[in-house]
Amino acid sequence: VSAHPLASEAGAQILKKGGNAFDAAIATQFALAVVYPQAGNIGGGGFLVGYTKKGEKIALDYRETAPKNASRDMYLDEKGKANTDLSQNGRLAVGVPGSVSGMFYTHQKFGKLPMSVLIQPAIDLAQKGFAITEREANLLNETREDFLKHNSHPTAFTKDIPWKKGDILVQKELAQTLKLIQKQGQKAFYEGKNAQLLVSEMKRGNGIITLEDLKNYKTKERKALQFDYKNHEIVSMPLPSSGGILLAQMLKMSSFENLEKYPQNSPEAVQVMVEAERRAFADRAEFMGDPDFIEDKTQMLISEEYLKNRWKNFSFEKATPSAEVGKIIAQPKESTETTHISIIDKFGNAVAVTTTLNGLYGSKVVVKGGGYFLNNEMDDFSVKPGVPNMFGAVGGEANKIEPNKRMLSSMTPTIVLKNGKPYIVVGTPGGTTIPTSVYQSIVNVIDFKMTPSSAVNSAKFHHQWLPEVVFVEKNFPENTLKILEQKNYKFEKRGGIGRTEMIVI
Repeated sequence: VSAHPLASEAGAQILKKGGNAFDAAIATQFALAVVYPQAGNIGGGGFLVGYTKKGEKIALDYRETAPKNASRDMYLDEKGKANTDLSQNGRLAVGVPGSVSGMFYTHQKFGKLPMSVLIQPAIDLAQKGFAITEREANLLNETREDFLKHNSHPTAFTKDIPWKKGDILVQKELAQTLKLIQKQGQKAFYEGKNAQLLVSEMKRGNGIITLEDLKNYKTKERKALQFDYKNHEIVSMPLPSSGGILLAQMLKMSSFENLEKYPQNSPEAVQVMVEAERRAFADRAEFMGDPDFIEDKTQMLISEEYLKNRWKNFSFEKATPSAEVGKIIAQPKESTETTHISIIDKFGNAVAVTTTLNGLYGSKVVVKGGGYFLNNEMDDFSVKPGVPNMFGAVGGEANKIEPNKRMLSSMTPTIVLKNGKPYIVVGTPGGTTIPTSVYQSIVNVIDFKMTPSSAVNSAKFHHQWLPEVVFVEKNFPENTLKILEQKNYKFEKRGGIGRTEMIVI
């Protein structure tokens, strides 16, 4: 399952050729870089959670890093005010990309078919082009001014007349870059010609990534976050993603009230889940960041004792004010434009990958001669500790900018095991709404016994401690909203939350 039928097809072809789930994950990611350029990427980063047929649980972190010349106050003006335009658009917003390193690391440790075979579908799609949908045409048209503003050279993404449904998007420069990677491996991206092109691109603006930054980038293997929920074992992403910790906290806190005794999206179930979300996100702001730079408090945060204490002030009578569950510091916002892939193969391997450029088309910068977008991931740091980012998420000191540090993320690629075998493979895009959507999807299947399609498509809600509002999709049950409004909850209706990709076996 992925965000684009052509990318899913690329992955499925690899499985048919005898490749495993890890091979398919690589082929799908490369294909998404071509057919889903707003989030699929080679100029961004991601996380992979895997389960191998031998029973190993894997967490790979190929999140971008801050360049070595980055500094805590790099986005503040002389008055100390945060300039979020610089952290979100253009060359200074770019973190050192990790995707290509992550795909090669995945291949080297778990792949089966040759890498050249896995990249080929993406090369074909870039070289020959593919027909774009109406939504894709609209996105390209809406973002045209930004593309022109941030790129002085012509790119594949703009033309003189507006894009329309059925137009063929051909990406010749990207095809060349992919061929180079196919021939020379990851070195082709991090050293040599491509590295030169990327650094020259930095110099066209105020970018700070150097050849040394690229050469030094490494994928990190982390210890997967594992915990139990109602006789299921959940395997998710540890720091620098907040996703796995939030998921563990929310599932464990809501289990104190045993959700399965209430109907799905009933006032009681929603209240319990919103309050679990509130407490988890307050902890995110205070404690979470890159574990190589801060004290990693994961074990404390997901312990029974800590969470029971956290839950003490829960009451069915009323909403718990956010000030009672954490000291109020403004939250950084986080981009919702990410993309997720869920894969299972016939050998018993399962893979969940979430990958992103952060914002829509990342920094809007296309590498001249390279043909790919660069991320704007630096915005996921606390640009000014206490100032919200794009998505309203607040960050404290733990997530401040430091050289070579990885920015905090919400991505939550997750595998649920039942009797020691993969049962659910799940993840979604959606910035800070990612952990809450994954949480709801798992609860919908395990507690509310819903089918995968109703679990994914039923009306979602999201609360993140600050702002003190619960976001709900437009079709959310009115009766539930009315009852909870009497208990002092504030609701705001919005369009779709996330786009959950789920497999249930």
